[in-house]
Amino acid sequence: MTEQPTQREAPAASHKMVSRRGLTRDAVVASICGFVVVLMVGASYAAVPFYNWFCRATGFNGTTQVATSAPSGAPLARKVTVRFDANVAPGLPWKFEPEQNEIEVKIGEVVTVFYSVTNQAARTTAGQAAYNVTPLTVGSYFEKINCFCFTEQTMAPGEKRDMPVVFYVDPALAADSENDGLNTITLSYTFYPVRDPLPKPLAASEPDKRKGNL
Repeated sequence: MTEQPTQREAPAASHKMVSRRGLTRDAVVASICGFVVVLMVGASYAAVPFYNWFCRATGFNGTTQVATSAPSGAPLARKVTVRFDANVAPGLPWKFEPEQNEIEVKIGEVVTVFYSVTNQAARTTAGQAAYNVTPLTVGSYFEKINCFCFTEQTMAPGEKRDMPVVFYVDPALAADSENDGLNTITLSYTFYPVRDPLPKPLAASEPDKRKGNL
């Protein structure tokens, strides 16, 4: 004869079923939360290159443009003063300064200026420069042909280096009524430390010492 569960056993079994359901529900909620976190992190990483591309394409937030050549026409008679600003973020032992604080240039004139950088550490260090111009509305008209800010800079202990910036102010600026009263542009750089600098490729004639003698 089959024994029926006692009144004490029935509530215990019911409690176990509720507990299993609770654990299953918690696992589902945890999985959903984990997926959302991963999705948000992925979106944040994807937003960084998109934001950088957007700034370069539109000049948003004073981001300067990259030019492949000089303007085709002659410089305009209108002139603007370009000031140069240099900063170093904490953690990078560099001395960084422009060779001249400001110059006067014609709109459409190609100009080369230099910044001086000295690594004051007793070890090799690397940095990458962020940049913008003010007023922020000028970003889409400030064209750089060559700049040290395009790549990481690695400095040997005590090394000093003069780094050029080749630029011009796009003549299209003169047709922008929003900048009719513009007299001064400030080009600003800030060097940030690079924790894991990119390895430099070996020249074809240079042996790879990391492999030893083969």
